[in-house]
Amino acid sequence: MKKQKIILAGLITVGGLLFAGCKKEAVAQEGQMTIGVLQLVAHPSLDASYEGFKEGVKEGGVDAVYIYQNAQNAQDNLKSMAEKLVKDKPDLVLGISTPAAQSLANETQDIPIVVTAVTDLEASKLVASNEKPGGNLTGTSDAVPVDKQIELLLSVTKDPETIGLIYNSGEANSKIQADLAEAEIKKAGLKVKTVTVNSTNDVQQAMTSLAKDVEGIFIPTDNTMASSAAIVGEIAKSEKVPVVTGWAEGETGGLCSIGIDYFALGKQTGLMAAKILLGEAQPSDMPVETQEHLQLVVDDKMAEALGIDPATIQEP
Repeated sequence: MKKQKIILAGLITVGGLLFAGCKKEAVAQEGQMTIGVLQLVAHPSLDASYEGFKEGVKEGGVDAVYIYQNAQNAQDNLKSMAEKLVKDKPDLVLGISTPAAQSLANETQDIPIVVTAVTDLEASKLVASNEKPGGNLTGTSDAVPVDKQIELLLSVTKDPETIGLIYNSGEANSKIQADLAEAEIKKAGLKVKTVTVNSTNDVQQAMTSLAKDVEGIFIPTDNTMASSAAIVGEIAKSEKVPVVTGWAEGETGGLCSIGIDYFALGKQTGLMAAKILLGEAQPSDMPVETQEHLQLVVDDKMAEALGIDPATIQEP
């Protein structure tokens, strides 16, 4: 796997969430195709996936217009938006995140679906298998090596005895990663303390309580926690606890991460979509793809706050 190290001098956050709604970027002209897009929430990683997807579709030789919908992290919005997208009868639909992908899959078995920012399509019951999806849906996985994430966390945690995990138990991807992380932590001979949240409203209290009882914290790729990155970062600094996150783009609230380049992953998904739209492939026969390019990201301002030299943080 190719990895690169990026040291960020103060991460930039995207301020606020987009209002839930529909945005049709253009009206399809003769020769153009229409792609419906359902995104769970506004977040730098998911936004980058969408931009990369459009680049991939274009590079793949397809001229397309987009009907874009953002659910603002609300399940009710996902259902109604998925219904509307399917009723519009686009040539293909894109689901960005597991909940968005599941909502689209529940609405149509006819319109081709591609998905991205999903950790495990098979475990999420989106495909029959990652090797041979078998239906109208395929896409790309944003799975990262959890064993490497935990190894990275332990390397920046001083004399750890207990490692904390925090995530939204309602997000299937998060549960998959948390279970893997727990196994790795126990393999290292350490204790695990797990705290779950139901919404962003729970994060501050849960994170504060957890940080007081552990020497380091791992947060899997989790949309609820990603939306609360600023809160995570404030508590990590206050309690002097290193945090490693499953995502590496935008503000994470963590010290470091090994993560996906979501623009590149989205582009990879767009190239898959182009093949489907051009009739060169069927979703049922297209194996789920993963990304080999990973990046080590270190927030040097967080490192300074924790008394850690960012130059000492290396790839596991």
